[in-house]
Amino acid sequence: MIGYLEGIILQFESDGILLLVGNVGYEVLLNPQMVEKLASRETTDSMISLYIYYHQTDRQPKPVLIGFEFPEEKEFFQTFITVDAIGPMKAVKAMTRPSSEIARAIEKKDVSFLTGLSGVGKRTAEKIIATLHGKVEKFMLANQGENHDKKEMKTESFVLEIPDIGRQVEDVLVEQLGHSPASAKRMVREALETNDKISTPEELFDEIFGKD
Repeated sequence: MIGYLEGIILQFESDGILLLVGNVGYEVLLNPQMVEKLASRETTDSMISLYIYYHQTDRQPKPVLIGFEFPEEKEFFQTFITVDAIGPMKAVKAMTRPSSEIARAIEKKDVSFLTGLSGVGKRTAEKIIATLHGKVEKFMLANQGENHDKKEMKTESFVLEIPDIGRQVEDVLVEQLGHSPASAKRMVREALETNDKISTPEELFDEIFGKD
């Protein structure tokens, strides 16, 4: 089974590319934002690497290769298609926004955002939330390219610099305010990313609840 390809773009299709790997050309389906990103380079000889989701079933006997720039995107996609109303072909077309934004909308139960995705109506959006809410928090920080690397470094620095403050606030959120451990960690993480000047538990609480 194919899980990764690295090659040269031979040509663009409306929903993907023809990727030359060695002497073999692979038709790879991409989400709309990925097609736009690659097409903006205005060249068909770019060397790229893609993480591949291989799709073939009785209903879809012809193998379909769906490409992703980062492994986190592929993992999110595999989680996304666990929703009954979302199959791989529908999912790749629906991903017109970054996976981090879609994950955030799911965790915030933002039906309006999800219905803005291609092919997703209100009923499907509600199914997505019902199925995945609480399961996609880890994808909320998964951005692309340089921003992805910077955010990982920034998050790591927060953990190293003020672990005690974060843990204190997480404990209060869970034990006194009734939040789940996962929710508490997310709230603390987002607050620290938003304000890197936080130095006390009080300031952290202000950042978390000042947005409500």
